[in-house]
Amino acid sequence: MSFSEINILGVYVAPMSVMLLAAWIVTITLRRFAAQFGLLNYVWHPALFVFSIYLIVLSSIAFIVAHTP
Repeated sequence: MSFSEINILGVYVAPMSVMLLAAWIVTITLRRFAAQFGLLNYVWHPALFVFSIYLIVLSSIAFIVAHTP
């Protein structure tokens, strides 16, 4: 699949920017879930952990989009 621009209200945006936004929303949801149950207290560096989760979510979204027929 080729990544082509997405038309949002007449403005063409890169598909990666939409994926970045989607990954950010998923990461915020996961972070709130982890904070609610106190899971971030068991991590050495919470900000680094959340950033790595964001990268994992972003790369997963990009992989799924790239391999969708």
